[in-house]
Amino acid sequence: MVIIAASSYPLESAKEVGKRLLELPPLPPFLTIKGPFLDSEVGAGVRSINLFECDRAKTAEAMDYIITRMSNYIGVPGFTYSVRVWLEAKEALKLIGLA
Repeated sequence: MVIIAASSYPLESAKEVGKRLLELPPLPPFLTIKGPFLDSEVGAGVRSINLFECDRAKTAEAMDYIITRMSNYIGVPGFTYSVRVWLEAKEALKLIGLA
């Protein structure tokens, strides 16, 4: 299972975001991360995504950790984020009885 945390913020907030990134606690052992991956556009700011992977049985714990992690950025001017669970195709097929 993959949980994608996406965020955006103005370029002027990049240093503060970077400082807070360096202060984040380590990941719990049941969770792995790919990212952050960054994209920036003049006038639009910075967009970032993190891909978190975990066993389906740990989804609730993973969401709690990720949402707490993202709350570390509250107060950064212009910072917004979303956290969503994404299923692999085979997991989605199981949910509709096709696997």
